[in-house]
Amino acid sequence: MTIVLIVVIGGAAIGAWSWVNMPAPTSSPAEIRTYNGTKLDPISDFQYEAINGTPDMNISTYTLTITGLVQNETVFTYGQIINQNAHYLVVATLPCVEGWSVTALWEGVSVKDLLQRANYSQNAQVLIFYGADGYTTSLPLSYIVNNNIIIAYKVNGLTLPKSEGYPFQLVAEGKLGYKWAKWITKIEVSNDTSFLGYWESQGYSNDANVT
Repeated sequence: MTIVLIVVIGGAAIGAWSWVNMPAPTSSPAEIRTYNGTKLDPISDFQYEAINGTPDMNISTYTLTITGLVQNETVFTYGQIINQNAHYLVVATLPCVEGWSVTALWEGVSVKDLLQRANYSQNAQVLIFYGADGYTTSLPLSYIVNNNIIIAYKVNGLTLPKSEGYPFQLVAEGKLGYKWAKWITKIEVSNDTSFLGYWESQGYSNDANVT
């Protein structure tokens, strides 16, 4: 795993342009195809996965809520997430249970950073992720924090396509694809270790470790 921190100064990443109200491109000749010697799969290799079709996300009204076992329930706009947090670059492979996988360069913000701003309970055990399409999944809080897991807003140097979770997709490194929640609108800090997400409640492993 390669993680690169992009320093944020004055509320914007160095060399970045305005993030708010950006379109979500699906392809571009500007797409990065190699990074630090690693060959990246093109965005066109991603296979579409959704339970209720692609949500029509209005970025001007979009919010992400951090709730549950926190001292301060916090609601972030897209601009606040992008402009007020450090940015990370991660090369990670998304492996689907259907047999395909893609290796890509993801850029995003640390979930831990967002949790800290809500003053989360460090005695909590689980994070539950909610998507705009009704999707849910959960992961151990220790996994998220210890691995500095990010939610990505860019892939291969391009704004995350709408079909791939725009505005934010969880980059659940080392986990099968159904843990990579898309279109995230809420993160709940919880102690409900028995919680089962959409696919987990239908028999899929709740651990979802890549073997």
